[in-house]
Parts: sequence; structure tokens; C-alpha cells
Amino acid sequence: MAHRRLHHILKELTPLPPPVGTLQLGDITYEVAQALSPSRLSHSNDLLDMNDAANIDNLHFLLQKYLLGQDVFLVSQPGPYARRLAMTFASVINAEYEYIALHRDVGETELKQGREIRKGGNLVYIDSPAVSAVKHGRILVLEGIEKAERGIMPVLNNLLENREMNLDDGTHIIHPQRFAQLEASKSIAVGGGHNFIPAHKNFRVIAIAAPVPPYPGYPLDPPFRSRFQSRFIDPVSSLTALRAAAIKPAPSVSLYTNLRNLILSTQYASESRNALESISRSSSLSPFPQTALAKLACLIAAFPPPVTGLTPGELARLILTIHPALVHSSFQAWAVLSRQTSEAGLGELGTPSISSPDEEIGLLGYRVSAIKRLDEKSAEVSFTHTNSPTINLKVPAGTKDLRSFPFTGDLEFYPSGRFLGLLTCFLQAHALGWDISLIPPAVPSTASTSTTTLVKVFGQVLGYDQEAVHMYKELGGRELIMRRKIQDGGATTWEPSLLIEGAWAGRLVHLSGLDVIGSTAGSLARLIQDREIELWENKRIVSQASFEELATGELSVAHPSFRIISTASKSLPLKDWLTDEHANMFLPVPSQPMDHAEERDILVATGCPTHLVDVLLLFAEKYRQSLSDDNVLKNRKLGTRSLVRIAKRLAVFSRGDDLCDIIHRSLLAEFLPAMERINLEALLEEAKIERKTPSFNSNPVVERTFLTFSSFNPSAEDRVQVRIPIFNAVQDTDGVASHVPHMDHFYDNSIQTGMMRDLAIDIELLGEHVVLLGNQGVGKNKINFRLCQLLRRPREYIQLHRDTTVNQLMFTTSLEGGVLRYTDSPLLRAITYGRVIIIDEADKAPEHVVAILRSLAGQSEMTLSDGRRVRPVHEREGDIVVHPNFRLVLLANRPGYPFLGNHFLQVLGENFSPHSVTNPDQASERRLLQQLAPNLGEDIILRLVGAFHDLRHCYDTGVLNYPYSLRELINLIRHMQTYPKDTLGDALRNIFDFDIYKPEIIDKLAEILQHHGLQVPHLGLDAAREAEKKVQEIQFEPSTTDLTKPKEGKHDDQEHSGGNTYAGGTGGRDTAGLGGRGGYKRLWKGGNIKQAPDALKDDVPDHIKDKAREMAREELQRRLEELDMSLSEAKGYGDILSATQAHMLSLHDLLEHLAAKEEERVWMKRQTDGELDDSRLTEGLTGEATVYKRRGMEKPELGRPQIK
Repeated sequence: MAHRRLHHILKELTPLPPPVGTLQLGDITYEVAQALSPSRLSHSNDLLDMNDAANIDNLHFLLQKYLLGQDVFLVSQPGPYARRLAMTFASVINAEYEYIALHRDVGETELKQGREIRKGGNLVYIDSPAVSAVKHGRILVLEGIEKAERGIMPVLNNLLENREMNLDDGTHIIHPQRFAQLEASKSIAVGGGHNFIPAHKNFRVIAIAAPVPPYPGYPLDPPFRSRFQSRFIDPVSSLTALRAAAIKPAPSVSLYTNLRNLILSTQYASESRNALESISRSSSLSPFPQTALAKLACLIAAFPPPVTGLTPGELARLILTIHPALVHSSFQAWAVLSRQTSEAGLGELGTPSISSPDEEIGLLGYRVSAIKRLDEKSAEVSFTHTNSPTINLKVPAGTKDLRSFPFTGDLEFYPSGRFLGLLTCFLQAHALGWDISLIPPAVPSTASTSTTTLVKVFGQVLGYDQEAVHMYKELGGRELIMRRKIQDGGATTWEPSLLIEGAWAGRLVHLSGLDVIGSTAGSLARLIQDREIELWENKRIVSQASFEELATGELSVAHPSFRIISTASKSLPLKDWLTDEHANMFLPVPSQPMDHAEERDILVATGCPTHLVDVLLLFAEKYRQSLSDDNVLKNRKLGTRSLVRIAKRLAVFSRGDDLCDIIHRSLLAEFLPAMERINLEALLEEAKIERKTPSFNSNPVVERTFLTFSSFNPSAEDRVQVRIPIFNAVQDTDGVASHVPHMDHFYDNSIQTGMMRDLAIDIELLGEHVVLLGNQGVGKNKINFRLCQLLRRPREYIQLHRDTTVNQLMFTTSLEGGVLRYTDSPLLRAITYGRVIIIDEADKAPEHVVAILRSLAGQSEMTLSDGRRVRPVHEREGDIVVHPNFRLVLLANRPGYPFLGNHFLQVLGENFSPHSVTNPDQASERRLLQQLAPNLGEDIILRLVGAFHDLRHCYDTGVLNYPYSLRELINLIRHMQTYPKDTLGDALRNIFDFDIYKPEIIDKLAEILQHHGLQVPHLGLDAAREAEKKVQEIQFEPSTTDLTKPKEGKHDDQEHSGGNTYAGGTGGRDTAGLGGRGGYKRLWKGGNIKQAPDALKDDVPDHIKDKAREMAREELQRRLEELDMSLSEAKGYGDILSATQAHMLSLHDLLEHLAAKEEERVWMKRQTDGELDDSRLTEGLTGEATVYKRRGMEKPELGRPQIK
């Protein structure tokens, strides 16, 4: 009793924090209290202007709701305004805040409590920002509600409604009034000793979301929505408010005024409810992003436009910079914009592409002219304009030496006007403090846009330490910021991701392939726009902080030189990821592909003869123009990288190589649909590229330290030799001893020897990574193993499948003594020791898994999930350096039906040299089989090779739906060689029994075999039953064999055999049935089929046969009358059916396979049951429940239509 009275007295005597002032906001007066934890106050540099009327009105509303104890939901178009409004409000009332950026990976742990293991093995619970806010009376800002998956936000429902929540550590948050009642009624001990925690009376929630629709996202859960007071943020006021916060006063030039009016009128037009307007919405302009006015004002203030105005191209590029979604807009929308720019006095609107090589493509017509160092953290960049004075701007820089500019000496790139113009755009964005997004062309079938080179050179001219972070689909929002780590003693902790390390160190961070992670990229919006972000265990990066605050370790600031450049993988359509949110996060820079002259200079620099370069470019331009928007993502694009690869090969082997054959190989022409293949041949003919007569390739010969390939072309009487150096065992003694494949038998033939030669040239002489595609059983593995054996090249091997994950490609994870151990995968071993890594079944793994090989092949870079980096040279501790001998060899089946693998080629880009592996020609196949089965006669081998050649032709033309390969033929020959007493029909059953219930295929097979003189009396079901008869010697002799006349017979549901009373039986006589004699039609009602002896079937009197034929005609006539069809119509229908039946069945099979593929399941992460997820073992140690994965239907990306 005394303890309770003392606690009450102390509580009454504890003074409230003294007010720091009084806030007068409209008709509301508010005493602003002093903060208890100043580190949790807003430290933003981007607060809104308090003199703006719209801002004041929004703040007044927020204060009203705050005083009423109500939570607020801000409905705003994507952009930073709503978040900055919430931060401004928190700053104005001096309230502490917590922040959660929502995305698809947010779960209960991020909203309630996380678990950590401390030193000594003690488990502790760490409050999430939401729990910290409710305990300490802070404002909780929840941004991106529309991105959280269904079922997540209701976790907060009870907290929002009743200020109650059960926590994982066993404590319970309850309403402060209820807590006071319990204390007063002595239901709980005063001052502690219980599990109840009162929710702070000052706890409030400000939720932020974009309206769905029109923006992509999940609709609000009604119970969740009902707990908020909503406030719509006017897009026009947010546009102007962000401009005012960015720069004051607004530029007074006419260009800004006219474009501002255009932006605002477009916003008003997009909100029109006019019926006619809604009908033509597809051709109307989408509203400009929220930051458009702010970017425009800053650009024009820093880079004054010329008095003469902008050229049409400059105006187009400026508009695309502030509204990049127009890149993929319809032609009608661009026409509407063009009309509006003319009416607004802005002049003619051109196209964003370069109209002439001399055109300046820097923003507003500027070009960078000089860069010099000012101090260790900054540089001065000079921008010139033909009609304006030079602009000198101080910009942040890295600590390394600046690369000299203008560029001099031998360069690894071509500094064309296009390249310098894009570099100027990068530097202009950098000077204004914006991060950069390089937007690829809307149609990716273009020449190179120099993406990687541009990012690299930009960093070099400013002395940046560069960090490339390669995105993959499995990357979660939390992994972008931080990653789990287990210390030696088993304690768990967090460490910064490469992105956060770069923010602290002032690096240039290249987010490569940001498009592949979809809406998860939005979780970085606050870091990119405000240079603030939440870290682990109440740590955060803020835009400004005092030395005392930084010393506590809770707060840190991003280095002023820190910059981000994002680029796209080009494997997804722009409309799928180039959203308003992306446009608001970065200053978008529309890329420009190389023109003809620049691309030609690059190809000539390879040493390729100029006449071949001109022919190659002529064809490439025609081919690119022929690609439509529908198939550009499916077909090979023939970009500059592919042309450089071809040119390098022609520079080394211009005499022995066939340009037509190389182009076919680069485009995988073997696997193109028939019409596209015809179009390709027409384009080759137009470019005057002719196919040479194939050469005969002799068997490869090992000569001391070289492997020699010889080929002879009979038409040109030309012999060519290619010598490939044999691998030096000193470079990898362990690998040579244990990882060189061994093959006892390999049957050399011209086609496969030529394939080995081409692979050896790419891998050993040109240093390329390769991908081999082909049907099953054509020898993809055998060819690679044989080549590695001949070159004595160590090789690693991985076979992918549908369950392969990114982590499994990198390493295997084990748990030993409570500590996670990582064992390098065969891929990392190959990278380290310089081996060939054969990755088999690449088309069976998910596309995003194979996609991580893109950067490895293209830039020798890869980011591992444990924080390590794969790099071409050693830069930091822990880097894995790519050995110069390392090569990737990907094996996969051909694209399309019947394999239906994933379209992994589109995510690999052009970083691999493609090869199509086909069956050997007939001559090569005969020689191979003769070596394999010397005891078989030449005649039978010749006939079988011809038959299989026709079978493959039927597959290519769509008559058959299975590509019979060399593997099946080899197995057939082996059987015949080993078991000569078996008939050909017995041996063929090993191949054709798969199609036993497809009579149309069996009939076609029989036709082809007969055409080649291969007499096989039985195929399909007949062959199977004939074999059963021979093995089991089963015969059926009916007891009565006399015949009367054909008849229908009685119908019932019983099984009958040998009689002449019931229809549908077997082995009977007179009646309709199967396996009997004397009936007029076939009819079977199930059961075992018993066949009467063939002698009895043949011994049928003529008058019985005549009667049977007459009854059959009557039955046919009856059926025709039922169908209202004449005999001639039936015959015509039969002809059409027989001609198309195989194609229809093939189409039916294709649709069935596609339907099955559509329903293929993927791994669903963060589940409470299923298989243990290797990537969440650390969370499992701390006791989290969502550490499992299981198969399920993939959820569509935000904004995509639901399948069902």
C-alpha cells in the first residue's frame, strides 16, 4: 500500500517537459513541448515552406486531428510531398517520429518486434518503429500503404482502434485510460511487476498512399481504412509547393512560365470527368510527376536557356527529363503534346532522338567543356553554350584523381558527340544534387547506348570510388539497406549493405538492373529524395545532425558526395517499371543509341575489314527495323555488342569464316519460326550476304601444346587450320588432376567437330562466354566435355532446375555450432581458379536466377548476398577476383514448344556468344553410327538415318510434335548391335511406345519408315500386343465359328467375348465389336480385347462381306442425315481433317503445355510453414516464424492484372 502511494506521489510530482513555445496555426493555439529524445526529432533539410497557403491548410488539418487524437491518412500522387508534409508537421510541433517504408517484403516482424541473439546466447526483442512510437508517444509515419501485401496492415488494426497490441516478448500494450483504471483498481501492481504497457497518449499515425486506381497498388482493406481520417493532397498544390521548397523565387524566363502552364493544364485535363475525354483517355497525356516543376525550375535557374529559344530536339529532351513516361506513350499522346507546346509559344516539339551528329543533347543545349579539382571533396565543372555565357558550377567529387577532361590519349571508348552529350546530362543532374536514372530506348532493338561505359567514365572524371550493386528479383527491401550477420560467438547483428556503405563513404553507387525488383525500389525513395533512411535498432541516416548527435551513434549523415545512378536491365517493357514514383526519385536522362557513323568506327577499331563492316552494318540496320514491338523482347536484338563480337571474329578469321553462318548463329536462326526465318533470309539477300558451301571438318589433332582443327571447302579448294593453345597445367594443378572430364568414346564427325572449333575460338581465343541451345540429345554436353578433355581444361558443373535460387548459385549454407558457414559453389570456385563452368538446363531455372550471370559475363562483376563482391580487379578486402581463364558455358534447350523453358536469353542481354547445336547432317550421322555399330550393315544404317532425317523435318514443319534426336538413334543402333535377333519393330518400340495412344503419329511414323524401305509390320498398340502374343503365346479360339449374317447385336453393359448375340464384345462373330469376324463395324465397350485368329478373320464368305459393306453404307448414310451432310461434303470434310489433324493435335498439345506452364508455381518466401529457407537461417536462430518457403502461384506485380 505504501509502495503504491509513493509511486502515485512521484508520478504527480514528475514535471512535464517544459514548453518551448506556442504555435498559432489559424484558429488553433498549441503549446509546443520539449522533446525527451531530440535524436528522434525531424532533422530534414527538405521541410515545406511555411508561407505557402496550401501547406498551411494541410498542416492546420493535421493539427486538428492530432488534438482530437485521430490518425490521418494522406492520399497523394506518388512523390515526396506527403512525406515532407508529415515531417514538417512533426518539426512544427516538435514531435518525435518513427518511420516505416512499406513494400512487398514487409511482414509482422517489421511492424511489431524483431529478435536478436546477444553475446552469451541471450535472446532479446527489438521494438519496431511502430512499437517504439506507441511506447514513447511519437508520430508513426507509414509510407507506401498501397505496396504492402494483403493481410499485413490488419496487424495494426487493434493498435489503431483501441491502442492495444500483444507483443512477442509477452508484454501487452493497452490503452492509457485502461491502464490507469487497472492501477486504480489494484488489478495490476503499481510501478511494475506486470506485462502491461500503456500506450502513450501522444501516439499518432500518419499513413501515406497513392490512390488505387489510377496508380498501381493493392486496394485498401476496409477495416484498416475505417480507422483513419483521410486528406487528399491536391496535385497542383504539391507541384507548386515542391518547386517553392526547391528554389525561390521561380525563374522569370518565358520558357519556365510556358512549361509550368503546360504542366498544370495537363494535370487539370487528366482530372476531367467529361465523357468524351474519358473515351479518348488512351490518347491523352498522363499528368506530370510531382517533382516536375521543381526539377524544371532548378534546371532553368542553373542553366539559363538561350534567348533564341530551344531547338525542337532540345525541347523534347527537356520534357522527357521531367516526364520520362512519355518515352513509351502513344503516338497520339505525343501529337497532343506537340500541339500544346506550339499553342503555348514553346515552338515546335521534335523527337527525342538525335537528328544530326552535331546536335547538342545536353539539357537546354549545354555541353561540358572542363572539369578541375577545387579541393579534396569538390570540383568545378564548366558548361558552355553556343548562344549563352559559360556556366561554372561547384560540384561534389570523390577522393581519387580526376580523369583528365577533355579526353586525350588512347581511350577504351569512343568519345562521340552523343557520348559527351549524355555525360553532360549526367553532370548537370549531379550539379543540381539529383541522383540519375538512365532511361533506355522504348524499343530496345537499337545500337548500344553505352550504359556501362557512361557510368564508369562519369565516376572517373569526378574521382569517385565506384560501387556497382547488381539487382536480382529475390532481393528484398530490407536487403537493399542492411544484411544479417552472425558473429563468432553466435550473436546476431546487422551490417550495412553496399548502398549504405556507399552513402557514408561518399561513393558513386550504380544500381544496375533496378527495374527487376519492381515496386520494391520505392523503399529507397526517402534515401534518394531526402538523404534519410531508417537503419537497424533505432539507427537512422538523417540529412543533418550536430556533432554531439553523431557521437551517440544513433544518427549518421550521408556524405555530400554520395550519388546514385540507376540503370535498367532492358529485359522488361518500360511501362512495367517506369512509373511516376521512379521519375520522382531520380532525374531521368533519356539514353541515345549510337548512330551509323559511331557504330561503324567502333567496329572498324576491332580490325575487321571495312567492306565486311559496311555489309554487317547494312544488314544490322535492316534487321533492327524489321523487329516489331511484339517480338523484340523474344528475338535476338543484334545490338552493338553482338556486332563487335562478330567483327572481332572476322578480324581474326576473315578467310575461313562464313559471315552468313555467323549471323545465323548470332540470331539463333535455327530456332526462329518459319515466317521469321524467311524474312531473315530475305534481309541477308538484300545485304548481299551469301551462304558458303559447308566445309568438311577433319578430326581434331593434339600436337604438343596445341589442338589443331582442319577444315576443307571443296568448292573453293581451300584448307583452313585453327590452332588452339592447350591449357597449361601449372595454372591450376589441382583442377587438371581432378576436374578435367574423361570420355572413353567420342565418335568424331564433321558437324560436331566444327561446333567444337567454334566454341574453342570463342572461349580460348576471343575470351567469350557462350550459351548453347538445342533440342534434347544433340550432344551439347558431349561436345563440351570432349573439348575440355582435348584442351585438358578443368571444368565445374552445375545443373539448374525450377527450385534453384540465387543463393544456391553463389554458395551453400550450413549451421555449425550456432554459426552460419558459407561454402563456395562450383560457380565461385570456377571464378577463383579460372575454370570453365558448365551450367546445364539454364532454361529450367527462374529467369531472375539466370539473370545474375549477366553482369558476371558482361562486366566480370557480381554482388553476393553475404556482402562479398566479385570484381575484375581487387579493390577492397573480401573481393573475389575473376580469374582471366574463367569462362561461362550455358546449356539449354531451344526456346518454344515442346520444351517450354523460360525465356532466359532476354535477361542475359548480349553478353554471351550464342551457338545453336543441331543434329549432325546425314553423312556425319552415318559415319558416327558406323563407328558405333560396325556389325550392322551399311544399308540399314543408311535407311535409319534417312528415316530420322524425315522425322525431324516433320517436326520442323509441325506435322510431328517431338524432335527425334541423335540420342534416340544412337540408342536404337546400340540395341540392334547388341541384340541382333530382335526385329526392327521390337527395337523401334523403345522410341515410339511414348506415342502409343496417338494413332495419327503412329500412322505418320509408319509412312516414313515404309518410304525408306523399313518394313515394320506393327507399330503402336498393335506392336505392343503382337509382342505380348509372342512372349506369352496367348491365343483365343472361339468355340463356334459359323457365320449367318452381319447384325448390330443387343446392347448391355456386360463384357462379352466369342459369341454372336451382344454388340460391343470381342472375338465374336456377326455382331458389331472388336477382334472378331463377319461384323460390319467396330464397336468396343471396354474390357480385355480377345482377337480371333487371323485365319478365321480372312475366311469370310463373299456374300457376308457384301452384306457387311451394305450395312456399313446404310450406317454411314444414317450418320450423314443426322449431321445434315452430303456424301461429297463428308468427303471434303474428311480431306480437310486428314490434312490438318496433325497440326490441330500439335496445337492442342501446345495449349495444354502452355496452360500447365501458366500454372507453374514459384517459391513463396516468408512463410510460416514449408521448407526451411536458407536465406533466412539467421532469422530462424532468433526464433522468427516466417523462415520457411513453399511453392505457390506467383502474385502479379503491382499494377498488373490478376490472372484469376
